[in-house]
Amino acid sequence: IAIDFSFDRNGICSGCRSKEQANKLNEKKSINELKNLAKKYRNNLGYDCIIPVSGGKDSYFQTYYVKEKLKLNPLLVTYNTHNYIETGLENLKNMREVFNVDHIFFTPSLKVVKELNRIGFFAAGDPNWHCHAAITSLPFIVAVKYKIPLIFWGEHALDINGKNLVSEKIEFTKREREEKDLRGFRVEDFIKKSKFLKKRDVQWLFFPSDEEINNLGVRGIYIGNYVKWNGLSNYKLAKKFGFKTPKKKFQRTYRQYSNIDDRYENGLHDYLKFIKFGYGRATDHASRDIRNGLMTRNQGIKMVKKYDSVIPDDLYYWLKYVNISEKLFWKHCDKIRDPRVWKKKNKKWIKKNIWD
Repeated sequence: IAIDFSFDRNGICSGCRSKEQANKLNEKKSINELKNLAKKYRNNLGYDCIIPVSGGKDSYFQTYYVKEKLKLNPLLVTYNTHNYIETGLENLKNMREVFNVDHIFFTPSLKVVKELNRIGFFAAGDPNWHCHAAITSLPFIVAVKYKIPLIFWGEHALDINGKNLVSEKIEFTKREREEKDLRGFRVEDFIKKSKFLKKRDVQWLFFPSDEEINNLGVRGIYIGNYVKWNGLSNYKLAKKFGFKTPKKKFQRTYRQYSNIDDRYENGLHDYLKFIKFGYGRATDHASRDIRNGLMTRNQGIKMVKKYDSVIPDDLYYWLKYVNISEKLFWKHCDKIRDPRVWKKKNKKWIKKNIWD
């Protein structure tokens, strides 16, 4: 996987620089660009566009903005990961009802998903690999099938690595999906590693052909390239439409309103990211909150120290789910640690920290 992240001479990361540029966005001008773009796809006959949604706060904002501001008739598309928590499903149901939209909720075989969880862990150190693959393939499969050429995503992860700037107005590409979302793996790689999976079992993971995409002229537009994107603002808007947060606090982050649709997003999935790269969801959230002026760097460091290393309870739920022993789990974890971050001392793993 290519690492598109760097620090300048002043020690400022490319993600922060990208965020600085995004804050200077001429929103009035860019919103007019977005509205003019939307007009080209308004047909008054059927669906004007597709919105991939999970039911989270950002999904609420996307649906609200596309329907109420751009005046388009969207078709929502969701991949059922089999990992939804109760609050997440409630939010998803409420969202389609409160905005009065049609919704495709695709649910794959549980046996197949469990196998993809297992292979994802051993092959990529990520049981949620199938989620990244499906949510970036299903919207395009639906687009081709129903001839809907416009797909609206939320934000591009510009302030995570700083590879791109908002001003570039980049769009979703198949190449970015393969390099970033699929981590360089192919669906065929997973089929080969399984004792029973066949192509027909996971056809929803395959991206449409270049010919199908080009003939229809499918485009993936990021709303965040035209509208100043703010997770807290999206949450406040979602609350007005009935969005709820779970009563049980997350173990690995202080934020209660982000990534609540998937059981493992703030849990096992994130813990494995910490194992691999040395940082987790609390670092992600703190970094963005610092950039948005919601906390100081010292406050952010306190949050990272408190949450990033916590072993989540859902680890044990997942081990039973896929029938993997805890001993085998930890043995494999030791194989995927980045040696630039982790060192073993007195039989214990020690991590380098930026504040040390």
